Formats: sequence, structure tokens, C-alpha cells
Amino acid sequence: NFEPGFSSQNLFFADSEGTLSSIAINNGETVWSTELNFLASGTAAGFGIVVVADVDGNVIALDQKDGAQLWSTNVKGEILSKSVIDTKIVVVKSGSGELIGLNRVSGEIEWSYRSKLPPLTVRGSSSPVLSDDKVFVSFDNGRLGVFDINSGFPLWDGAISYVSGTSELANLIDGDSSPVIEGGLVYTTNYQGNLNIFDIAQKRSVWTNEISSFYSPIIMRGLLIVAEADSTMKSFSLTSLEESWINEDYLNRELSNPVSYKGSLIVGDFEGYIHIIDPLNGKTIGRKKLSRKPIKSIFTRSNSLYVIDEAFNLFSVNI
Repeated sequence: NFEPGFSSQNLFFADSEGTLSSIAINNGETVWSTELNFLASGTAAGFGIVVVADVDGNVIALDQKDGAQLWSTNVKGEILSKSVIDTKIVVVKSGSGELIGLNRVSGEIEWSYRSKLPPLTVRGSSSPVLSDDKVFVSFDNGRLGVFDINSGFPLWDGAISYVSGTSELANLIDGDSSPVIEGGLVYTTNYQGNLNIFDIAQKRSVWTNEISSFYSPIIMRGLLIVAEADSTMKSFSLTSLEESWINEDYLNRELSNPVSYKGSLIVGDFEGYIHIIDPLNGKTIGRKKLSRKPIKSIFTRSNSLYVIDEAFNLFSVNI
């Protein structure tokens, strides 16, 4: 959950101990650093502020220039995912299933929506996604919700998957991956559930495939690619939605989230390797060991690739 936030020149990176730093993108030097309470999720940056959340449910906004604290609001729930920042509203999603809109300038709560939380969930939470003044978010009950960002009014929702088991464990269908929005469609996944595509105009699901995943799907080079919970990778043609290839080389290697980078698919594993995969056929074309710790998160920004390991080491990588 400790994703970095980005501005034009700097990235903002926090660890669970509460150290938040502004780092120059071009050389990795620290511009400023501040110590906060233990944190529950990483940073979001936008419109001149950086937003983090601590383990006590405080959402904290700081100035991007010097790290000065602007406001702190307690939302009575742990925030386990990155927030989203708009011109007027900061949207956060709590581990208890509540979606909250905060005033970007003052931090006051403008609106809130509480989803129905199932008896059993995976510890983690998907980040909200903003598109055309609408907030798209997947909830722990396996549903996608769409809200007006200014009022918090629910516009429509749909099931990514339905429960079908006979026990609470079998019915664990957390939506811990953020929706991906492209071409008027919303691509979603959930654990022990589906890869599901929703049509925004029709406000309904238009295609599903049974898949269990913790990560958002990747759209690249005419393909829809998913890393499954057991680290199998699978792709589908975007035109026909027929299965294209399956890669089982990394079965049970606890893969990180996959990312698209310079036409290749990049993923990390529990032994500290990053792997480069040809997205057209699923074959591995390169790999490099970066760390002695498991790779937990990979991010891209412009032409840069960033990797975070389990010990909160941040790597900038060229391929």
C-alpha cells in the first residue's frame, strides 16, 4: 500500500515508520524529510499537497514545497490505500469500507458513503480512481461503485463477482485492486472472483472471466493482462477477449503488481528479482536481482521505473 506520489520534479515516499520524504526524480537526493506517526498507507500528491494516513485514522496533508503540515483530520478508520486528490476534494477509503470526501483546503469532511462490509476480508484496500469528476472504487464486498466527487452521490454500482461458496473463507471476494478506466470501459478484478469489464455508458457489466487477483489488470499492445493470486499470468485479446497466452513460470513466486514499461511487462518476485516479459507471447526476455528482500511494488512515471522492496528500499531502474 505504500505507493509513492509524484509532482513534476519530485516524488514523495513514505514508510510504515512514519518517515515521509520529498526526493528529486533526476538524482534521488532528498529535498526534505519529516517524521510522522506510524503510517498505514503511502502518499498521494497533487495540487500542491501531499496526503498520507496514519495508523490512528488521521488523514494528513502537507505542503509539497517544504513538508509543512496543512491539516489533519481523523476519519475514525484506518486508511489502507492511497487517496485521490482533486481540485476541491480529497477522497479516501477506509479499511471499514467507508468512502470519504475531504475538503482539499481545510480537511473538513464534505461527504461519506459506507459500503456493506463482509464478515471476512483480506487486509488491504483498493485506491479510488478519478475520471470525469466521478470516483470509481472497488469494495471488499466484491462490488464496483461510481460516485460524484463533489457530492459523494452514488451514481451506479455493479457486482465484480458474487459469493458462491459455503463458508466465509470461500466467500472472501475482496476487491483489493483499483479499477482501470480506458475507452469508456472499466476493467476490474477481485480475489476469488472475476476479471470483469463494465461499460460506463450502459452502467453494467459486459464481460467476465473467472480469475482471482489482488492486482489491477494491465492494458497494453492490444492485450488485457492479469497476474493471478497464485502468480500465474494470463492475457486476453482486447478485440476478441479470447485468451491469448498463459505463463505459469512464476507459479507461487508471490509476484508483485505487473506494470507496462517501454513496451514490456515488468513484474517482481519474493526473491528480489524483477522480470521482463514480452507481452505478445508471455515469454521472459530478461531479469535482474535488485534486492535481498521481496519486491512488493513497481511503478512507472514518464520514462522512469521505480521498485519498492519489503524493507521500503526505493530503486530507480533503467531497462
